[in-house]
Amino acid sequence: MDNLRSAHNVGSVFRTADAFLVDKIYLCGITATPPNRDISKSALGATESVNWQYISGAADAVKQCINDGYSIVCVEQTTESIHLEQFTPSGPIALIFGNEVNGVSDELLGLCNAAIEIPQFGTKHSFNVSVCAGMVLYDLYLKTRSGKTS
Repeated sequence: MDNLRSAHNVGSVFRTADAFLVDKIYLCGITATPPNRDISKSALGATESVNWQYISGAADAVKQCINDGYSIVCVEQTTESIHLEQFTPSGPIALIFGNEVNGVSDELLGLCNAAIEIPQFGTKHSFNVSVCAGMVLYDLYLKTRSGKTS
């Protein structure tokens, strides 16, 4: 999570990460960290069951993931992004979720192996970051459970 403004969103992502057994969450930049009242309110204890680490620079966290053998996938609307349903996971994946207003930074986009987006049909062109995390993690769970991976 890079530069998330809302501690409530951070807590919600923790709770979803717990549900899908995410290995670790990196909290970067201005993203709030536990212990935090607003995180706790929406995490409902998930900050105790999900490993997390604060790294001030998101690029450093991404480079650490690359060194650990992860494929880097940002969740962002770009000219090269593919729709979530078209994405086929391969090996361990590190997901990047960006700022609620500005999205994933250009610096981080340059470090990604892929960009995925969730199609939207209404007048708004973004989802709340915690809702987005839930949809992406559930989709990846379904694909890995059913063997739709490469």
